[in-house]
Amino acid sequence: MFEADFCRALEEEEDEETKFLVDRWERPQGGGGITCILQDGRVFEKAGVNISVVKGVLPPAAVQQMRARGKSLKEGELPFFAAGVSSVIHPRNPLVPTVHFNYRYFEVQEPGGTTQVIIVLQSNVSSPPCFLLHSINPFLGELIHKLYFCRQSWFGGGTDLTPYYLDEEDSRHFHSQLKAACDQHDPGYYAKFKKWCDDYFNITHRGERRGVGGIFFDDLEDPDPEKTFQFVTSCAESVIPSYLPLVKKHKDDAYGYHERQWQLLRRGRYVEFNLIYDRGTKFGLYTPGARFESILMSLPLTARWEYMHIPSPDSKEGKLVEILKNPKDWLEIEKPSTDTKK
Repeated sequence: MFEADFCRALEEEEDEETKFLVDRWERPQGGGGITCILQDGRVFEKAGVNISVVKGVLPPAAVQQMRARGKSLKEGELPFFAAGVSSVIHPRNPLVPTVHFNYRYFEVQEPGGTTQVIIVLQSNVSSPPCFLLHSINPFLGELIHKLYFCRQSWFGGGTDLTPYYLDEEDSRHFHSQLKAACDQHDPGYYAKFKKWCDDYFNITHRGERRGVGGIFFDDLEDPDPEKTFQFVTSCAESVIPSYLPLVKKHKDDAYGYHERQWQLLRRGRYVEFNLIYDRGTKFGLYTPGARFESILMSLPLTARWEYMHIPSPDSKEGKLVEILKNPKDWLEIEKPSTDTKK
């Protein structure tokens, strides 16, 4: 499975004794998951990989969030089902970038109207969402065993890179791998979802993007959910070839106090985005019975804020900030002709 392969790939870059802590958990309101955490490693200061399969009732605040971005949902509490995998990797060396990915499937049931019955028991079941759950089943074992009804469903997700020092070759490699994954399914996907990523990972109050982007999409629906799932699978499978070469390339690069302090300042920006703007974090915190340790696994072990810290424009740090303020077309592809869906 992809999740296990990713954890193993990260462990291979670490000292032999450094391994992931595997924390299996259940949610009283329904479902559960597995959170894998590696902390204080030689290469990775904090690395988290989380799988969750949960159901319950959306509170009105969460429903209102979805309505605000165009979902046709009735007001009030609504039953939901969600399954996904997410990860954030914070390296120790400032020359190694941080990576984040999240791929998810969501169902909402509304009262009244015709609903679809979905039975998920074991990996041989083939009703629409089961292809997603089957991919997670070996990792969660008997946890996935349920009967659920749904009305609206969609996929969302993305992968993005946050360097502390700009290496244009790294950025081109990262984006080329994501484009290759997108092109397997639709040659227009990469440009559309790259722009969406730049727009989404925007620290509005700073006027900066969180990093050099990647791809991002939400509310992705298709008459053939299997087709959409295959696209999401291709995106997830592109994470290892897009990121691990950058770790291998830079993990032993020399750095000093100045580079470390800059890394901590940029991590502060990462925290600001995740706690103020990130939809997944806000949804999780709004959900009754949420597992906060797993929701906040994306935060780094250490971060820093300095009053009015502005790097010199001609410094390495200043050149990164310029790119964060003005996102670059790393693969020199013509921009999509239509606006991305908000």
